[in-house]
Amino acid sequence: MKDTQKKHELNLDQIITLLKEKDYEKFDEIFLSLHAYDQAQIFEKLTEYERRAIYYILSPEASADLFDMLSEDVEELDVYFYEMEADYAAHLLENMYNDNAVDVLEHLDLEKRNQLIALMDEESQLEITQMMSYGEDTAGSLLTTEFISLNQELTTQESLELLKQDGPAAEMIYYLYVVDSQGHFQGVVSLRDLVFSQPDIQLKEIMTQNIIYASVDDDQEDVAHLIRDYDFLAVPVVNHNRQLVGIITVDDIVDVIDAEAAEDYSGLAAVDVDEKHDSPFAAATNRMPWLISLLVLGMGTSSLISFFEGLVSQVAILAVFISLITGTAGNAGTQSLAVAIRRISSREIEEDTHKFSFFLNELTVGIVTGTAVGLAAFAIVGIWQKNLYLGIIVGVAMLFAVIVSTLAGSFVPILIEKLGFDPAVASGPFITTLTDLTSVLIYFSIASAFMSYL
Repeated sequence: MKDTQKKHELNLDQIITLLKEKDYEKFDEIFLSLHAYDQAQIFEKLTEYERRAIYYILSPEASADLFDMLSEDVEELDVYFYEMEADYAAHLLENMYNDNAVDVLEHLDLEKRNQLIALMDEESQLEITQMMSYGEDTAGSLLTTEFISLNQELTTQESLELLKQDGPAAEMIYYLYVVDSQGHFQGVVSLRDLVFSQPDIQLKEIMTQNIIYASVDDDQEDVAHLIRDYDFLAVPVVNHNRQLVGIITVDDIVDVIDAEAAEDYSGLAAVDVDEKHDSPFAAATNRMPWLISLLVLGMGTSSLISFFEGLVSQVAILAVFISLITGTAGNAGTQSLAVAIRRISSREIEEDTHKFSFFLNELTVGIVTGTAVGLAAFAIVGIWQKNLYLGIIVGVAMLFAVIVSTLAGSFVPILIEKLGFDPAVASGPFITTLTDLTSVLIYFSIASAFMSYL
């Protein structure tokens, strides 16, 4: 790893030196010999002046692989297309994979987007505008049209000849998709089967007809689970007439999984974990609404403690254990929340019976863990304070606070998901604040019942 990093730094220094010396021939030789990932890593560290030199040196065709790699962080990519000449940018997009080109265009303003599309060739315009018409976060928004489809009447020999002709432009050739004369999806042939079959046999005789595919309107998370469950490198996508319109490759699904995971983490922390604000003030502004909302909710806990002020004034020692109970309950609730969001995101509890089973399981977990920490609290507090009844109050309060918090952590995200919202909004801070409120109520209610023994 260290050797790779050192090599990368040497390549960067060499590239910058060649640009400064305007040794474009040597630059072209060295830069294009690098892997597209290494090219992207170097490109991101260059100044605008140095990047403009690259646009001058490299053709749009030569830059396409580099920008396909850069498109994984598409939100940072639009600045490059504004600094390019419009013709160069349009031809670059033509040579990128269509799904990546669409991602770039969707992050440009409408005027720039229309300008670049107008400068593309007619075929690219048609394909890209069609892909941009699909809904956000759907299979259609992820598909690429660079794939190999073959008519079912072709022989394997004819198919291999077509593959040699069209294969270089395809994003993936390990799967070959078989269609009828109207473009309806019929089956799949692996490259291996194609190569080792008799040359005069037709594709319809060797294709796999038990096919798995996605529709253009399917949610991208469902497609991700499909590829994961079947261990696909790609999944075909059909329109409403079951005509094959594209494929979604595993590299795009990895991006989806990363995005969904970041979204879940953001929900648990009530903050965008991918925020890339240049200014700490911008980041603070982004986080403030949640913090203020939680502050208002937290005032409920303060009001509740104030309501029991008389009880605390009579037995001051009760105040010592408030944070102990609320903290433990909050931790239990957050653990349950994390498990619930994971189960929801992996589609493990879609059915009502699954949800009931999960809820019952978490109730059992809450009872077991609540009993354990309750007994521990009873023993520690009773011995520490030499007061058996105080130990009972804290122990019993801990038991019920943990049970309620565990149930809240599992029930709230399921309820939110049932209402049609993103369950990640049932964030850790929200659950913690909610469990603080219920824990304080439980604690002081039990303390009031045992007041005569203190």
